[in-house]
Amino acid sequence: MVVGVGTIELMIHNSSSLKAKRQVVKSILGRVRSKYDLSIAEVGDQDKWQRCTLGFAVVTNDGGHAHTMLESITHYVENLYLAEVIDCHIEIVHY
Repeated sequence: MVVGVGTIELMIHNSSSLKAKRQVVKSILGRVRSKYDLSIAEVGDQDKWQRCTLGFAVVTNDGGHAHTMLESITHYVENLYLAEVIDCHIEIVHY
């Protein structure tokens, strides 16, 4: 079993309130969930108006497949152009 875990730090430039931020985050989460079969959630910077950290994970039987999926998800979020990707981390764990 292989578990792929990733985080994406985002800057939401047009956000002027937590409500505006939540709308952008909700849109990103919904689009990623509808395109990919994975777990994704906001895991950090919940009280900051313009920052967001998303965490996501996939489980598979091949490390290469896990890495490809995580890279694809990162690029997908970046190409939505709803927020600027500041940083991203990917980790693959083999059990």
